[in-house]
This record gives sequence, C-alpha cells and structure tokens, in this order.
Amino acid sequence: MIVTPGQTGENPLLLDVLDLIGVKPAMVMADKAYSHPSTRMALRARHIKATIPQRSDQIAYRLAKGRQGGRPPDFDPAIYKGRNVVERFFNRIKEFRAIATRYDKNARNYRAGIVLAGIITWLRDTL
Repeated sequence: MIVTPGQTGENPLLLDVLDLIGVKPAMVMADKAYSHPSTRMALRARHIKATIPQRSDQIAYRLAKGRQGGRPPDFDPAIYKGRNVVERFFNRIKEFRAIATRYDKNARNYRAGIVLAGIITWLRDTL
C-alpha cells in the first residue's frame, strides 16, 4: 500500500505497488483508469495478464484507424466481476470516519489507520 496525495492518479504507481508486494501476480484486475497502453505494455513485459476494460475514447480511436488499429486487448467480463470485492472493501473501511475524512495529516498514521480498519473488517467477517 502506498499513500499519496488525494489528487495523485493511481495508474503511475501500479508498477511500484507490484514491486512492493514481493510476489509476481498471475493477473491484474483494474478499472478503466488503468487502461493505458504504457500500463498494458509494462504488464506484458513482466508476463502478467491484465483484465482491464478499455475506455470508450480508446475504443473509438482504435476503430477509427480501421485495420491499422489492431485487435482489442483481451478482456474477460466474467473474471472482471470479481473486482467488486475490492470496491466493497473500500466502502467498508470508509465506515471508519477517520479514514473517510482523513483526519490524520501524517501519511504514516493514515496508512496505519487503513491497515487497522482492514484488520478489523477482516476479523468481523471471519468471526
């Protein structure tokens, strides 16, 4: 987990997060914000499959180029349905007011609060 300012995009930090986890994932599922050619090329170079829907502007650009636009990237909607688990987790930890409003101004403390909220959420679900 990397804590960034609120206005920072997530896509540029994807490779940093993958480096931090210490294991090579077989697949990355992400939303349309990660649908950038450089992201797809970086994942392909690392031999990681990607299940990322294309943005409508990318689809239109590819179709406008005709045959030169190439094939659309692989996308499996059945696999993508599993991504809602991540979104539900984000919604669950926002039940903690300090996280939803970011009371902690220090990134270290805020990250610790997110980890603690995740542990509490996990314990509630397993006990």
